[in-house]
This record gives sequence, structure tokens and C-alpha cells, in this order.
Amino acid sequence: MTLPSESTPPPGDAHPIGFWGEAWRQYRKRKLALGALYFVGWLILVAILAPAIAGTKPIVCRYKGHWYFPATAYWNPAWENPVFYADRFRKIYPRNLKDKDPESWAVFPLVYQDPNRRVREGEWPGQPENPTGIDGVPNRWNWFGTNQAGVDVFAQMVHGTKTALLVGFVSMGIAGLIGITVGALAGYLGGVADLLLSRFMEVVMCIPTLVLILALIAILERPTIWHMMAIIGCTGWTTIARLTRAEFLRLREADFVTAAAALGVGRLRIMLRYILPNALAPILVPITFGIASAILIESGLSFLGFGAPPPNPSWGALLNSGRSNLQLWWLVFFPGTAIFLAVLAYNLIGEGLQDATDPKLREAAK
Repeated sequence: MTLPSESTPPPGDAHPIGFWGEAWRQYRKRKLALGALYFVGWLILVAILAPAIAGTKPIVCRYKGHWYFPATAYWNPAWENPVFYADRFRKIYPRNLKDKDPESWAVFPLVYQDPNRRVREGEWPGQPENPTGIDGVPNRWNWFGTNQAGVDVFAQMVHGTKTALLVGFVSMGIAGLIGITVGALAGYLGGVADLLLSRFMEVVMCIPTLVLILALIAILERPTIWHMMAIIGCTGWTTIARLTRAEFLRLREADFVTAAAALGVGRLRIMLRYILPNALAPILVPITFGIASAILIESGLSFLGFGAPPPNPSWGALLNSGRSNLQLWWLVFFPGTAIFLAVLAYNLIGEGLQDATDPKLREAAK
């Protein structure tokens, strides 16, 4: 019989994992939540690679001895090189590249369809022009059909993914920053600061987000999608703040916080270094649900005609275009399905996080 030495790992868990490691292990047990996380990751990949998936501008081309990346203009129109305007390409690259420089070459997106305009006859070898109106049913060239003007729905769906994700992530990023800051100050400082900040939260909770967005659209001459994100973020932080406040109120009396204060650690460092990491788990849940809510708000506004202005493709805008003519069923089915799946995925992620980070819920489920 041998005695365990210092180098021998103790029986049981040889490599104990921390809170977040245990939360991830519990999260992976929930197949629906894990599948939803993979689905959102796939949406992020589609949004990043949208110019390479569907478009009529080359991903990369060599023209007159120089390298260009015209597809980046889908992210920012100002990034398109002026040489193509000077040479009168008129946004049609395949034919013009060879006509104006026989030695040029280019790599085009997987699907030759533009999210902002109709593809004409002869733009791409062997590809017919996009049909319009009721003739724009899904076909081999237009997988999700076309809208009334002949613009490809699949291309708009792919590029509209960026709008949906941006609205969710940016607005909840703003909401998270404001909510965590206000809630942390209220919970840790207490007293008069807590009283004033709590009343401020209640005032903001009374402000209807949709009405504020519509009022801003009426006031601004040229509203953008960024204005919408800012309003959703500046009015959607109250739930996050209240949860943060509750967690800080609970943790500020913990032994490790008292010990840090006794050692002379400053208030800001205690809040950021000691309390916030331990309070972060329940705060992530409303942020995840908030992303789903932001996508629904943007889609609803776009459906009503108050969403992102052109040339920003949007799933809600596609729904709005199909509202006037229900015979174009594909304008309702495909974007409606995308909105449903995206919102469902974020809700499943939120529920998975809630179950994985709350031991009480795990015990109750057994």
C-alpha cells in the first residue's frame, strides 16, 4: 500500500473546473440550446460573408494592373473604387471587365444576384433577367423568388442578416453597458444613490420604445438604422440594471468583498474585479432575450414601413413588400421563417443560459 505523494492528484476531480466551465458543461447538455447557439453562429458567418455569398460585384479582381475589392461596397458604398465610376461600369462587372481590359480577371460571389437592383439579360453568361411581379416565383436562378421589381429575395435575405444581427447586438450592447453601470452603482453605493438611480430606472421603464422611435423618425430628416439601435439600447436597459443592482446588493456583503475592502482595495476595483464577474451570469440572460426583442422591433417597424431606409436590406422590409400582394407568398414565407428562427434561437439560448447558470433551476428540473 502506497501513500499519496504531493505529485499524486487527489481522488475525485483531478482538474476542478470553475463556474463558467461548469455552466458550459451544463449548457452543452441542452441540445436545443446548443443547436440554437450553432444557428446564431451560422447567421453571424452569413452576415460577415454576405458579399461573397450573393452579389454582382467581384470579391477580388485585377483590372488594368491593379488589385480591387469591389464587393466591399456592400458593407460601405464609399469603399468602391472611383475607377469603376470613371470607366462607366454602371455596376455591371462581368462584361465590362473583359471589354475594357482583356487581361483582367475576377472572382465573383457564389450567387450572381444583387440585393439592391434587378439583374438584366446578358449580365452573366447563360443567366436570364430576373422576372417581376407574379412571375418571380422561386426558380433555379432565383432560389427564393424575386420581389415586384425583380430584385432577388435570396440576395436580400443574405444581406439582410447583417441588419438583423446589428440591431440585436448593437442595441443590446448599448443597453448592457448602461444597465450594468447604473445597476452596479445603485447596488454597491446604496443609500441616496440607490434611491435616485432606482427612480430613474422607473422613469425610463415608462417610455415606450416604439413610440419614441416613430417620433424620432418624424423629427429627423434622414433617419438611419443606427438611430433605431440607439433608441432601443437607451430604453431597453432597465431589466438589466435591476438584475445587476440585485446581484450587487447581494454580493457586496460577501466575505471576499469585505476582505478586499479591509486590504484597502478601491471601490472601483472591487466593483469591476471582484463583484462584476460573479454577478455576470444572471445578467447575460436578459441581454440574450433583449437581442430577440430588438430583432422583433426592427422587423415590426420595417413591416410597417418605418424600418431601415434603403439601401439596407431587411427581413421586415421584405415582409412589408409582400403585404400588398399576398399572391407573392415567397415574400412572406422566407423572411417570416428567418425572423421566427432567429428569435426562437435567441430565446432558446437565453433559456439555456438561465438553466446552466442557476443551480436552483437545475435541481428543480431533476
